[in-house]
Amino acid sequence: MTPDRFFTLMLLLASRDAVTTQELASALGVSLRTITRDLNWLRDAGLPVTAHRGRLGGVTMLPGSGLDLTRLTPDERDHLSLTGLDEKQRAELNASVESQRALSKIGATQPRRAHELLPLTDVVHVDSRPWLQARDPDTTPASLIGPLRRGRRLRIEYDSPHESCSRILVVDPYGLFAKAGIWYLVADCARVPRMYRLERITAWTAVDQPRRIRENQTLATVAAALVDQWEHNHAIEVSATIDQTQIERAQRIFGQRLVQDDHEKSATGHKVTIRFLHLEDVRALLQFGSAITVHGPTEARAHLSNLATNLAHHYAPSPTS
Repeated sequence: MTPDRFFTLMLLLASRDAVTTQELASALGVSLRTITRDLNWLRDAGLPVTAHRGRLGGVTMLPGSGLDLTRLTPDERDHLSLTGLDEKQRAELNASVESQRALSKIGATQPRRAHELLPLTDVVHVDSRPWLQARDPDTTPASLIGPLRRGRRLRIEYDSPHESCSRILVVDPYGLFAKAGIWYLVADCARVPRMYRLERITAWTAVDQPRRIRENQTLATVAAALVDQWEHNHAIEVSATIDQTQIERAQRIFGQRLVQDDHEKSATGHKVTIRFLHLEDVRALLQFGSAITVHGPTEARAHLSNLATNLAHHYAPSPTS
């Protein structure tokens, strides 16, 4: 269980007389199996969590045994209430110190057990950064927090992958959005909602004007609409077979864009569907060489053939005189 989920789960149990496992799963965005595992974890940790069946039943915690938030500073409560972030993302928001301090205070209030094991934080260390990481970009989540919380407009210089040069834009920001380990600035530009990848914002300044966001819109509603729009506007779905030896690598690279057909797999390969936003993006399949066979659509096969032919010509031996 992550620290964020632990904190949110404890708050839900402490603030309600009884709550169903389905309500807990919906609030935390996890499965019923995960909630059951989390509740068992709380019981094993010595917390008096009980479950009662029936129409008026649910999961409860004995009064006085939940989180003692009185020892937390306002900053610690504010940062710890951000759920769903991993430690790397907390560090990028400059929220890691407050979160760890708050968790230490909460942990100190829990009753100690005989023969207590060492805390996991003492014996497990996680560094989610990739190897040989490039220099950190100048635009970081922490650097934007100030003007975002003051509700200011921003002037950004954005390096779009679909244009030859950077653009200067004045945007009305809703806030920061972390999706699949990537940070985005969610903002209206000329009243049109957009997501701007932070690593492509090469420069920014706060404008001395209040933001002008659309009425009845929030960061959560705009981000959800943009995600839904992006996921439903994929231009191409590639059908392919990937060799058994490469399927795990393909899953790491393409994530949820890759869907396996469980009814069509063998000892040598897996039938999959991979979604791409643009036809040009299928070039990512070249890295798998002959370990992947694309069945369709026709334009995807033709584009890969052209790319492979050009690549072969580029590296062909020079004719000798």
